[in-house]
Amino acid sequence: MNIYLDNAATTKPCDEAVSAAVTAMTENFGNPSSLHRAGLDAQLAVDRSRKIVASSLGADANSIIFTSGATESNNLALRGICAAYGKKRRKIVASSVEHASVEETLRDLEKSGFEVVRVSPRADGKFYSADFLSACDERTVMLTMMCVNNETGHILPVKETFSTVKRRFSEIITHSDCVQAYMKIPVKAAAVNADLISVSGHKIHAVKGIGALYIKKGVRVLPIVTGGKQEKGIRSGTESVPLICAFGAAVEKLLPTIAERRETAEKLKEHLIAEILKIAGVSVNSHEDGSPYIVNISAAGKRSEIMLHFLESRGIFVSSGSACSKGQQSGVLGEFGISGKRADSALRISLTAETTTEELDEFAAALSEGINSVRG
Repeated sequence: MNIYLDNAATTKPCDEAVSAAVTAMTENFGNPSSLHRAGLDAQLAVDRSRKIVASSLGADANSIIFTSGATESNNLALRGICAAYGKKRRKIVASSVEHASVEETLRDLEKSGFEVVRVSPRADGKFYSADFLSACDERTVMLTMMCVNNETGHILPVKETFSTVKRRFSEIITHSDCVQAYMKIPVKAAAVNADLISVSGHKIHAVKGIGALYIKKGVRVLPIVTGGKQEKGIRSGTESVPLICAFGAAVEKLLPTIAERRETAEKLKEHLIAEILKIAGVSVNSHEDGSPYIVNISAAGKRSEIMLHFLESRGIFVSSGSACSKGQQSGVLGEFGISGKRADSALRISLTAETTTEELDEFAAALSEGINSVRG
């Protein structure tokens, strides 16, 4: 039986999400924009899911825009804000460890004349709000900072940073990619002082192809996809009712148990680290106080790809980094002070609350076997 430990890349859809999607495809398949009863029923299903997702962020349903996923949400947030507010304010401040969907968008905006200031962690591997405040000025249009790093599990000080910056520069728009935090640790828009939040469905046991962007009331985001008037005219295109319903069903299931599942994941992470540190040459790249769902390690100078495929031969699936990078190093580990052979041998193990200690023990045994048998 296979052991799946790559949940930061994608998760298995829960039964509730699958059932909701199937029902929407087979029974409630109308176009939400149609004026007849079938269209109205589809619109009501979309509205229900929108309320569920909004509630999970402590927000009003009108603040949620459904997208095809967090990559689109991140693009819409950055490009839409720069289009709306970027005529005079042409500076963007970001963390240096953002997901590719943010970093690549920032590079594209640089080509359009925007200045991007990337703030790095200090020598201790941590980010400090004071460094982001120092990078901001009257020319800054927005600040973007992920909540949990997808490669290492580092938790960034989003709440403290956004609040600090807002006190000094209230006009700066704040955006957080909360993909690896959403439904794992509490994420409330008002609490973190975020004007925009990106989330994804397939990271939380929904399905691929659906995400959302929270937009605070009063914040103007210009569309990057034009056409119809769906999603308040901000994201044109017929809504995918099955995917939206699956998203709502997964959120509805997980929301009441965030604290309980986090506690379980913390115990699993503690067990995993204890087991792998028994293996000579293995080091842990994640912080103790990071996300309990992501553990990044380096395996005794054995190249990531070789070790990944050895583990796969034993029916164990992990990652060598962000799935979106197709196995290539993104530079994130270097930002956290992990370089050279240690970075070349990095593996990401990502858990769910349903992961078992027996599975982690099997992974540790296979890792030890691989270190002793494969060539680097």
